[in-house]
Amino acid sequence: MSDGDQVTGRAPARSKRSDALRNQQALLAAAAEVFVASGVDAPIREIAARAGVGIGTIYRHFPTRADLVVAVYRHQVEACAEAGPALLADAGSPFTALGRWVDLFVDFLVTKHGLANALRSDSGGFEALHAYFLDRLVPVCARLLDAAADAGEIRPGTQAYELMRGIGNLCAGHDGDPRYDPRRLVGLLLEGLRRPPSS
Repeated sequence: MSDGDQVTGRAPARSKRSDALRNQQALLAAAAEVFVASGVDAPIREIAARAGVGIGTIYRHFPTRADLVVAVYRHQVEACAEAGPALLADAGSPFTALGRWVDLFVDFLVTKHGLANALRSDSGGFEALHAYFLDRLVPVCARLLDAAADAGEIRPGTQAYELMRGIGNLCAGHDGDPRYDPRRLVGLLLEGLRRPPSS
């Protein structure tokens, strides 16, 4: 580093930017957890407490609730997209990886169902986010399904979009009804994909 860099503090500025990005990612992860547990209308103070920051910090990054919900949505899409290959590499089998990925996807869908209300004044924005969601996640799900089929763990022929749509339909009933747990039915759906053991 040159004397000029030391004087201008360029390296610390980069470090500060990376720290700010990490803090924002931690805030989004905390908000996602709260949204999954309490819905997108959860109090901002609950998110702030989970993230260990002040309410003002949240509003400085995300001036409106819609801004925060959209940022959490994108954060969760990217987390789901990145988790697919990692799960395939680390899980004991492709079917196990698929099941763990679907758990993440269900968490994401809980937030997604609240997105339309948060963006009710911006239907075009919702449509753009939905297209982004499909572009990022359908190929990841397809890779998991193909790996499980190639390993002989599930029947071949299930399309990623139809599986994701089916899971989405099962999760939709969760809104406003705490007695309904979509995870049990999603688990049954995944078990239905399994290839019967050969006799």
